Amino acid sequence: MRIGISLPVRELGDDLGAVRAFAEEAESLGFTHLRVPDVVLRPGGSHLHEPLMLLAWIAAATTTIELVPSVVVTPSRQTVLLAKQAAELDLLSGGRSRLGVGVGGSREEYAAMGADFGTRGARLEEQIGLMRRLWTEDSVSFDGSWDSMPDGMALAPRPERSIPIWIGAGRQLTPRIAARIGRLADGWFVLGSPEAYATEFAEVDAARVAAGRPEGAVGAEASVAVAGDSVDGWEDRIRSWREVGLTHVCLRTLGAGLEGDEHAARMREVAETAVALGGG
Repeated sequence: MRIGISLPVRELGDDLGAVRAFAEEAESLGFTHLRVPDVVLRPGGSHLHEPLMLLAWIAAATTTIELVPSVVVTPSRQTVLLAKQAAELDLLSGGRSRLGVGVGGSREEYAAMGADFGTRGARLEEQIGLMRRLWTEDSVSFDGSWDSMPDGMALAPRPERSIPIWIGAGRQLTPRIAARIGRLADGWFVLGSPEAYATEFAEVDAARVAAGRPEGAVGAEASVAVAGDSVDGWEDRIRSWREVGLTHVCLRTLGAGLEGDEHAARMREVAETAVALGGG
């Protein structure tokens, strides 16, 4: 099981030296991936760096850690431009990216981005197919409900592979989202509990089988807090996720009232145990 960590971008703010140092140390400590969330704008503002640009910058300071924007609110963004940006991140990082996509929940952000909140789920499905074609085909023509392009269009440069796409789901995995993950995703970000996972996995796996995809085609990642009031037993939570078959776990120091260097200090305290629990 791969053990990664979230970059505490809200808490570190504009201290870019601390952001870079956290990423470099996460890599040196053996964490397999680094996750960064996405918010473009919210009422009143929300301090959060744009994840694709931030991770492109971090790519230059790291060599092995996987870079994971998660999740990009994809239907609020222009599809071809997002495909281009994701391809560039993958190229700049030497194939170390994994694109987390999701529909988000802010009507205000959708309105500000000029996108339709009500059709976001269906649009996401169309976008996933188009982005994969742009990453892998020499010539693309497309006529969808939201995006279209004439014959002969091509993305250049293209990544050397189809970038893995992981879907963000809510705390309650609805049948529609389970079906979307099973049909389309390389993995999904799990917000439920280990106890609920077997039922959720069965729904996703049924959709995978119905779509004719191979066994093991869909990974799963959950988050585990390692700081804050509910931190007791974090090792057992990692063990529980491993026992139910998760492929990835992401540790979180954010949201626990830590400041600045306290995040890196807590990461150092838990790293050896966490990486060992994942089998690393």
